[in-house]
Amino acid sequence: MPNKIPENSNEESKDNFETSGDFLKTLARGLMVIKSFQNSPSLTISEAAVRSGLARPVTRRVLLTLEHLGYATSKDGRFSLTTKILSLGYSYLSSHNIWEIAQPYLKKLSNQIDESSSLSILDHTDVVYVARVSVNKIMKSSLEVGSRLPAHTTSPGRLLLAYLPEHKLDDYFEQAELKAFTKKTNTSEAHIREELKIIRENGWALCQDQLELGLISVAAPVRDIRGEIVAAVNCPTHAGRVDMNKVINEYLPLVLETAEKISSNIEFEIVQ
Repeated sequence: MPNKIPENSNEESKDNFETSGDFLKTLARGLMVIKSFQNSPSLTISEAAVRSGLARPVTRRVLLTLEHLGYATSKDGRFSLTTKILSLGYSYLSSHNIWEIAQPYLKKLSNQIDESSSLSILDHTDVVYVARVSVNKIMKSSLEVGSRLPAHTTSPGRLLLAYLPEHKLDDYFEQAELKAFTKKTNTSEAHIREELKIIRENGWALCQDQLELGLISVAAPVRDIRGEIVAAVNCPTHAGRVDMNKVINEYLPLVLETAEKISSNIEFEIVQ
């Protein structure tokens, strides 16, 4: 008859491992400091120490090490994580084969409409492109995996903002620089909030002339296994060759279908 495994055996194993020679306290402390920046663009050493639960001298050494390695920067006594920290997140996405999941659907979408298509996630005040099929270069600056754009100027950015919990949306507006990129860029918090309500009601987002004049972009939500919206599929086009009716009547249904198919194949959760 097999021996009964004690109910607390997992906890005991965890405790035993943390006191063993294989457990790296320095690595654990570094991760705790990195996590302390969640929902905060910058922290002092003291603030990071409180949030991480570590002693101030330990926190200071971790932050200085992160800065030396390029994962953090400091100014006037406050530390901020750099975009290099995203490489850790991209490793996570890559390990779950998100590109392999999204790529065939994005490729099919691009072939159907003869436009580029992308998969994006929200990172603080920007959208980050994590998968992309390029067809036409319609923007002044070419986009690739890892490219970032201000969320308020893009359809995937607006879409992902629309589904944020209210307190996270408040944090976004506190941190975001609502910069105008064209004479038509919406930089009013009140007006953007009204647009986000409409996006939530519609279940999709449409932007025109926000990042570049003539640029039209439509986006649809991607959900993880919990049903949470964690990413957005979008395709951009130009008013010089496609009118708004075609974008809404022909492109939008295909973008929504693509997002739904990607969602149905995601078997993991994207932690934000």
